[in-house]
Amino acid sequence: MAFTLYSLLQASLLIVNAVAVLHEERFLRHVGWGTDQGIGGFGEEPGIKAQLMNLIRSIRTVMRVPLIALNSITIVLLLLFG
Repeated sequence: MAFTLYSLLQASLLIVNAVAVLHEERFLRHVGWGTDQGIGGFGEEPGIKAQLMNLIRSIRTVMRVPLIALNSITIVLLLLFG
């Protein structure tokens, strides 16, 4: 497999898919990344753990419909061009 732009895009799509399917109650809470952990006080900068949790929640919320479309396009391209 050659290192092409398409393989780079496909790898990034797989990573975004992996982040999107992380379930908060089934997986993230068991490793200590639930919503109740990492809550800071008023005026404090959020830690890296809280920022990553916000990123995961944002990806799950915003990228739900575009991921369906991107996955469908990727499957069709793989079926057509191998």
